[in-house]
Amino acid sequence: MVQKEKTTEATQVDGEPSPSPVSGEPCTEAPGQVEESSIGDELTHHRKFISGVVEGFYGRPWTMEQRRELFRRQQKWGLNTYLYAPKDDYKHRMFWRELYSVEEAEQLMTLIGAAKEHGIEFIYAISPGLDITFSNQKEVSALKRKLDQVSHFGCKSFALLFDDIDHNMCPADKEVFSSFAHAQVSVTNEIYQYLGEPESFLFCPTEYCGTFCYPSVSQSPYLRTVGEKLLPGIDVLWTGPKVVSKDISVESVEEVSKILRRAPVIWDNIHANDYDQKRLFLGPYKGRSTELIPRLKGVLTNPNCEFESNFVAIHTLATWYKSNMNGVRKDVVMTDGEDSTVSIQIKLENEGSDEELETDMLYSPQLALKLALTEWLGEFGVPHQYNSRQVPHSGAKGTTIDVPSMAVPSLYSSTTVTTVFQQPIMSPSMPPVCLDPISHPLAKRPHEVEEVEVEKKDSDEEPMEMVVEKQNEPEPETDAETEEKNVDPILADKMAEDLKPMDTDKESLAESKSTEESLQEDSGSDIAPMQTDDQLKQDIFVPGPNEKPLFIAEPLMLEDLCLLAELFYLPYEHGPKAIQMLREFNWLRANSSVVSVNCKRKESEKVAEWQSRAEKFEEMCCSVIQMFTRLSNSANRTILYDLYPYIWDIKSIISMVKSFVQWLGCRSQSSAQFLRGDQEPWAFRGGLAGEFQRLLPIEGANDLFYQPPPSLPTSKIYSIRPYFPKDEGAVYKICKEMYCEGMEDVPFSEDDPDLIGDRLVGGLLTLSSDYGFVLEDDDGICGYAVGTVDVKPFIKKCKLSWIPFMQEKYHKPDCEKALTEAEKMMLSFHEEEDGLPDSFLSNFPSLIKVDIHASVTDPSVAKSMMGCLLSSLKANGSRGAFCKVRQTDKRMLDFYSKLGCFEVARMEGFPKDVIIMGRSL
Repeated sequence: MVQKEKTTEATQVDGEPSPSPVSGEPCTEAPGQVEESSIGDELTHHRKFISGVVEGFYGRPWTMEQRRELFRRQQKWGLNTYLYAPKDDYKHRMFWRELYSVEEAEQLMTLIGAAKEHGIEFIYAISPGLDITFSNQKEVSALKRKLDQVSHFGCKSFALLFDDIDHNMCPADKEVFSSFAHAQVSVTNEIYQYLGEPESFLFCPTEYCGTFCYPSVSQSPYLRTVGEKLLPGIDVLWTGPKVVSKDISVESVEEVSKILRRAPVIWDNIHANDYDQKRLFLGPYKGRSTELIPRLKGVLTNPNCEFESNFVAIHTLATWYKSNMNGVRKDVVMTDGEDSTVSIQIKLENEGSDEELETDMLYSPQLALKLALTEWLGEFGVPHQYNSRQVPHSGAKGTTIDVPSMAVPSLYSSTTVTTVFQQPIMSPSMPPVCLDPISHPLAKRPHEVEEVEVEKKDSDEEPMEMVVEKQNEPEPETDAETEEKNVDPILADKMAEDLKPMDTDKESLAESKSTEESLQEDSGSDIAPMQTDDQLKQDIFVPGPNEKPLFIAEPLMLEDLCLLAELFYLPYEHGPKAIQMLREFNWLRANSSVVSVNCKRKESEKVAEWQSRAEKFEEMCCSVIQMFTRLSNSANRTILYDLYPYIWDIKSIISMVKSFVQWLGCRSQSSAQFLRGDQEPWAFRGGLAGEFQRLLPIEGANDLFYQPPPSLPTSKIYSIRPYFPKDEGAVYKICKEMYCEGMEDVPFSEDDPDLIGDRLVGGLLTLSSDYGFVLEDDDGICGYAVGTVDVKPFIKKCKLSWIPFMQEKYHKPDCEKALTEAEKMMLSFHEEEDGLPDSFLSNFPSLIKVDIHASVTDPSVAKSMMGCLLSSLKANGSRGAFCKVRQTDKRMLDFYSKLGCFEVARMEGFPKDVIIMGRSL
């Protein structure tokens, strides 16, 4: 629920006593101001500490099945509260006056009943602050009527949220209230008393974090009024020093408690990711001392939008809370029957390690993380797949239900179906692939603008200050609209994903092998068998006498999950392995001159160090790709669906970086440049992927880094590596096949099999192989990208060496007769080719050619190929690149357009039969 200028809110516990997370006995709560000396814990009946989860983010709400699973986990781990505040229930905020329809009432009654079944207190939150007139009694009556309706659903705990609204009162309110705080407190107190002063009633102030308080927390007139006038039985929500607080100190809590005259309930956004959907947070609950527990009324975490990705966030919060429930040290192992040997083993593994010493003697984030990941690992092996995305909707239309008594119905929720089709970037002539119609929460529509992260200036900045907001996603379709869709029932069983692109993997570089041999061997290890969800439904294959057994996926290991968590750690920090990878890539990039092809004085020690560190870096990259493959083949598809957009994204950027390092080690020039440029802030994505993007020469080419994933998870891996002379035959073959793609009668005989390759790519492969890359899958080379950094000297070289050779190979045809296409191509070697004007070449000096075989339907690999090629060109000083396309070749015109090239306005000196397309670097 955290977004720029739109942030936190929360609410709290049920009115009935809920069972203790350990003993199962009911515990009571004493509302009002809490002093440390008077605090016990749930076991001693002194008070109830609110601990749990907020569903309060912007985006697609969780499903009913996911919420039931949440309640089960909360009960198991000792958390007791669920705050209902999804922003997609617009009757919670924008249309707060409108009553819920019969269908919506069933949804809420079911949800409240499910929470009670698991001993979880359900708190219903409402946000009337956008347009309520506090002095209008009709408005207050509408609020009472709405909460009356919800109370008849079985809800006994409520919250009023006044976050993210304008501070200015309307003229009518100014005549009645002396300040905005007085208006909010007046209505809140009235509602609280009208509902019978429920045991759990939360209030979210407009100044809900330190940075929003004017002039400061301790001097804020607004908070002072809230503290003085708000009835003592009402608890106040607080997010800490910031909206997303890196740390919440004891001193800061004591400061706000003093002015509020009560201990706050923390609405914690440390794991919230709705402000930047390129980021996911799988790190432990951290930056909050367990000394806070006696000084707080509770903690509610507002976690990631993707439900299954919150296992660690919620598990570590429970571990944190249980480590100091009543001021006495608790073992970090969970107390509900988990095998204590796991905890002992983890402790032994960490003894003597060089991890940073914890200042909190009661809670270790590292140990809590390992505990959570160890338990989570078991979930991946359990086959599971949600039948559909179940999303409750609330709308302005529909029959409303006032306050009748209704029995809790069976679980039911509507299904929203959205078809998302990703056009392959190549070969439009191929038949369309049948894709899953169920939209993933992160599905991007074609018109949506990608949000990106600005480079961090300070590690303590608000995470949402680093991004530009996305355009709002279209409203989900209503049930009626869904029913009108003619959807294949088989497809409707699946869940779709949106994600990102490319890849590679690593074998250690043997010293006895040449660079070319090592890279050739390395690329083979990048190829992983492909598995899609369609294949999971097929019958088990039993190999015959002469048949090979099928590929058996490697099981996911704890090391994979540890790596995953470190790649997607916390808003203000990456995990240790991610930091190491960033540092190594930065060093390799900065010191690439020692291994450049034109370095005159190569120092063997420095070269050996660079190659050694490059080898280790590639091994780290390979571990990421192996993690991606194992996760993609995991049995629990439900977890995979929520993680897949992110692991696809990080796999893709890491693969591109790995390919670039390989190029640096054997092809870069000593003049390689790595200028940061002055890109617009929206040119960068968030998280670790964004950090790597900024370290590549084409850091601002965001379109090449945005690579939507396949609609269904797959472990298919492609490899991009530098081109070597032995690849020429394969490149020629692809060049010919794709040139003749779509032609009914191929106008080229087999007498000259190399003609097309010689004409289109031969000169570049022979004279400018330093700027060549090939794409491989398990069947071999399936694409290439070649270029030259400066076309002027390249043309001169061609005239001196390449063209004479071609003239000997292909004799000049007789121009007096009608020429075939092959003869026209041969004639081009014997005719002087007009050069492009200098005014054009000054901005677009580099010539490029990229082609992907029609069998490759993944559109991301072409972007990755282009990214590697343009990175190598820009690193060696290019300002722009261009390509030549036949006017009749619609396929290539569309292909290059999707790769960010645009048709350059025709200038004098341009050839007549081709279109020039360019791209600035």
